[in-house]
Amino acid sequence: MLILLAFIIVFHITSAALLFISTIDNAWWVGDNFSADVWRMCITNTSTCMAITDDFNEYQSIQAVQATMILSTIFCCVAFLVFILQLFRLKQGERFVLTSVIQLLSCLCVMIAASIYTDRHEELHQSHGYVMEVSKGQYGYSFVLAWIAFAFTLISGVMYLVLRKRK
Repeated sequence: MLILLAFIIVFHITSAALLFISTIDNAWWVGDNFSADVWRMCITNTSTCMAITDDFNEYQSIQAVQATMILSTIFCCVAFLVFILQLFRLKQGERFVLTSVIQLLSCLCVMIAASIYTDRHEELHQSHGYVMEVSKGQYGYSFVLAWIAFAFTLISGVMYLVLRKRK
């Protein structure tokens, strides 16, 4: 049982780390000499960055991605705290339903964010607010980590739903 508990905790912490990295790091859309994320666009040759503001086309879509990624990260951290509290408060044989619901909300938020970015990426990168041509890029590792975090939070949410407290 202790090994299962350790696995669940490590799995949850890994999910949270993936969410933090994909939310913060500047690699949702990358090219030969630039990288862009939901916060800013950087030119790698000159190491200059510019914030994405309301001057950009589809700024509302970027804000939706920002908000849902932040919510996802918050829900994942709250779910971990609730899980730790439930370890000490639940009676033997009860399920971790509250932790599961919060973790599944995290899963839903990251899925919404990655889906919006996937759907709107062409319009997002056609903006005249960029100082260089960014439409010829490709998805970066932060975008991929967001989808991996979706899978991890989904698995852990279902795992918490199935899991019962034992001695």
